[in-house]
Amino acid sequence: MVAKIEPLLTIADLDAMPEDGNRYELIEGELFASRAPTLTPQEVVLLLTIALQKYLERHPTGKIWPAPGVIFSDFSEVIPDIIYVSNERIKEIASGDRVVGAPDLIIEVLSPGAENERRDRKAKRKLYQKYGVKEHWLIDPQLRTVEMYRTRSSSSQQSSVAKRKSLLLCFRASTVWCAKSLDKQLT
Repeated sequence: MVAKIEPLLTIADLDAMPEDGNRYELIEGELFASRAPTLTPQEVVLLLTIALQKYLERHPTGKIWPAPGVIFSDFSEVIPDIIYVSNERIKEIASGDRVVGAPDLIIEVLSPGAENERRDRKAKRKLYQKYGVKEHWLIDPQLRTVEMYRTRSSSSQQSSVAKRKSLLLCFRASTVWCAKSLDKQLT
């Protein structure tokens, strides 16, 4: 029996794909496709974007973007829900149409589905760790949890929002506001 080896896809292959309404991400040469997120994850993204923007108006330490293209290598481009880049690094990695390099913070909001969860919990987390994303939040709207990962050297350590200050020092209060707002809308 001969094993069939699938070729790795590149960013150029991804850019050449037709627009078909799907959202494509490339992680270490593997193509991941998903449809538009459902309403609840989008509501979480909206509330967090508003809270982060309000925080950054008072503490102008950097900039956020919802759903930007982030290129890590010729074989990896993803579309996180929200990213933050510090002022010190904006010109270095965010000077064109897309971010090229590791943002300081990436926020992913889980959408329903086993494949979405596998991609966000495993493939993306490993990618973010490999390329040095300083902090990565994984938000599960169904369980109403936030997992925070900080990359140190070559290891990723998980902690809860309540136990560790984020890169955005006082932002925890904003996430509490966001959680309360979301609870009101979901109940």
